[in-house]
Amino acid sequence: MALIVEPANRAQEKGLKTGALGLISSTVIGIASTAPAYSLAATLGFVVVAIGVQAPIVTILAFVPMFFVSLAFQQMNKADPDCGASFTWGTRAFTPRVGWMGGWGVLMADIIVMASLAQIAGQYVFDLFNAKGIGGDASSPWVLLVGIAWIVFMTWICYVGIEVSANFQKALLGIELTMLTVLSVWALVRVGNGTAPVGHITPALSWFNPFKVKHFNDFVVGLADMLFIYWGWDTALNLNEETEDAETVPGKAGVISTFVLLGIYALVILAVQSFAGIGTSGIGLGNSAHTNDVLSILGPAIFGTSTFASVLTHLLLLMVLSSAAASTQTTILPTARTVLSMAVHKAIPSVFAKMHKRFLTPTVATVAFGFVSIVLYIIMNFLSAGHVISDSVDALGVMIAFYYGLTGFACFWYYRHNLTSSVKNFFVQGVMPLVGGLILYFILGWSFWYYWNPDNSTTHLDVFGRQIGGTFTLDVGGLILGIILMFTTQAFMPAFFRGEVLNRNTPTLVTESHGGTHV
Repeated sequence: MALIVEPANRAQEKGLKTGALGLISSTVIGIASTAPAYSLAATLGFVVVAIGVQAPIVTILAFVPMFFVSLAFQQMNKADPDCGASFTWGTRAFTPRVGWMGGWGVLMADIIVMASLAQIAGQYVFDLFNAKGIGGDASSPWVLLVGIAWIVFMTWICYVGIEVSANFQKALLGIELTMLTVLSVWALVRVGNGTAPVGHITPALSWFNPFKVKHFNDFVVGLADMLFIYWGWDTALNLNEETEDAETVPGKAGVISTFVLLGIYALVILAVQSFAGIGTSGIGLGNSAHTNDVLSILGPAIFGTSTFASVLTHLLLLMVLSSAAASTQTTILPTARTVLSMAVHKAIPSVFAKMHKRFLTPTVATVAFGFVSIVLYIIMNFLSAGHVISDSVDALGVMIAFYYGLTGFACFWYYRHNLTSSVKNFFVQGVMPLVGGLILYFILGWSFWYYWNPDNSTTHLDVFGRQIGGTFTLDVGGLILGIILMFTTQAFMPAFFRGEVLNRNTPTLVTESHGGTHV
């Protein structure tokens, strides 16, 4: 068994509050960070358009690399419970430049998703209060303003402390999981008793046959989009230094989160696909008129028109709104901690390491991320006439694959000399993280090729007389910007890139055997 000796009191050195979270709080944050309701609302329509009734099996297959990579996060957290996570571990396993780009991948993914989160939140506020007259259009300036206000409010919640954030998450997640379960059971009952609308389809075993997907391109599109609905559980690992038993609890929370997500996603997708069907008209999941948000359409159809049904429908809207709130908050939290870790380890300017003396939270890192998110949201909103969700969801698949896959590779390489110590270590520290990383990097490479074609994106960019897809532009532009910033930072802060800061405290790998302990 591999153990790690790690320098003590790291959280105190950064100024974070130690022991603020337990296993339950950490797991709640891991699940809530994925925003199950929001993720389904924003993604399911696109997945069904791509792969049809095979959505349930693609949901299950997308879980495989996520589970494998969650093991990589768990094992690397045992080695080094640092809130920088992928940044820190990429640096330790490979080089400072690789680690820096891993941290940048986290930042880019979180910045991109904030636009779609704010958009969903803005629209659902108006839906909740039946004010679609001023907020029913995605391009409405009122939706934009509410979205901006949403980012500001969630940034403030994260600013005032991790415990406030955790308690807020418990309430939001309770609403979310309850309503998703009620929605699914209600839909399945109506399918079973014959009261589902025209177009519903009876569940069949063929839905779980991946070879029924007509085209391989469609299969990978669906798989890439499904990465988005699982993404976010690693927030539990970014809060490791504020968690009890930092070496083990965050890793357990991350792995548990992936299994809970698999269960809730499989239930919801099976239920709503059965109830609504995959038709291209009405409430069919293939109807392009509401692929950006399927749940607000399905709620009234599933629950009906009675007074009680109206209450449930509004609770459903509140659920998606709370889901977006939870994810907005848990996007800010890990990003601020990644930035904090990079600043403490002198990979970026030290101003981002400033902490609040009373709240014990990163101040400049939190506020700066909220500000940058607002700026990008405004830009994307105007460039895409309010339709920011599609391209941002697609672009996220690449960024997620980039830093999740990097962590899988880092785990394999970091523990390479320990893999033969036991069968468990061979698979958990080696084979599974490596396979997870390879699957994700295949999706990454394929996505670059696919989204180069402007026909596969909602927005387009004209470059030297040639149109390029908006999704490709976001991804490649983001990575190029990261490389430029990395070399710029290296010019002014060379100590980190020479390995004189982070690697100076590299943990010592200790291997236990029956004959004793060997360093």
